[in-house]
Amino acid sequence: MPKTWFITGASKGFGREWTEAALERGDRVAATSRSAGAFDDLVRDYGDAILPIELEVTDRSAVIKAVQQVVDHFGTLDVVVNNAGYGLFGMVEEVSEQQARDQVEVNLFGALWVTQAVIPFMRAQGSGHIIQVSSIAGVFSLPGLGVYHASKYGLEGFTNSLAAEVKGFGIKVTLVEPAGYATDWAGPSAVRAEQLPAYDDFRAAMARPAGKRGDPHATRTAILTVVDAAEPPHRIFFGQGALPVITKEYEGRLEEWRRWDDVSQAAFG
Repeated sequence: MPKTWFITGASKGFGREWTEAALERGDRVAATSRSAGAFDDLVRDYGDAILPIELEVTDRSAVIKAVQQVVDHFGTLDVVVNNAGYGLFGMVEEVSEQQARDQVEVNLFGALWVTQAVIPFMRAQGSGHIIQVSSIAGVFSLPGLGVYHASKYGLEGFTNSLAAEVKGFGIKVTLVEPAGYATDWAGPSAVRAEQLPAYDDFRAAMARPAGKRGDPHATRTAILTVVDAAEPPHRIFFGQGALPVITKEYEGRLEEWRRWDDVSQAAFG
């Protein structure tokens, strides 16, 4: 049976790829962007199978109306992809208050508002799949991306709780954690804080040639495989190199916790 998708940030990057992948196989897609005109070509190609929606995910009331519009139009809601987001580059000290608030509003609260809006419909129909587009940056951190990491750690945190909360309603939840891809996440979509000279030497020491980036087009099969799985994963990496990096990261954490465990135990009283 064809599935009905609701995809935020669908005009570029993963969102565009997955919108096209779903439409090409005969599914229906409500595609959101800050400019509904971004989907004019897909409307010409797929007609009523795509419902373009102009949406700012930080506007909770607008999100609720958009979800209702999808249900009214298609009659069902099978797959929700919280893909809207962007990167904020800057040392923690460098990031302005507005930049920090905007980052969390989009990457964390935007996904939260969509999630809250779709659960009642999925609960009523006894099925559904919520896919949160996190990042490898949601499970470990690098200098220069602190507030971006905070937004993705927050997304992972509430999603972990969500998965247990809605399992009994027949709703599945997956965290997709992409590694490095050739999207515009670090390009036109990125926001960069004003750099402080105090970190110039640190930045120079961190500088390294950019490695090979994954092809976003290659994720089409992966996302369809996840969506079609009878028992989809709660979390999955997309791309190469993530598992060795995270294995080293978490082995290091465990080693440190064990090394300091006598102090931890003594703190109990």
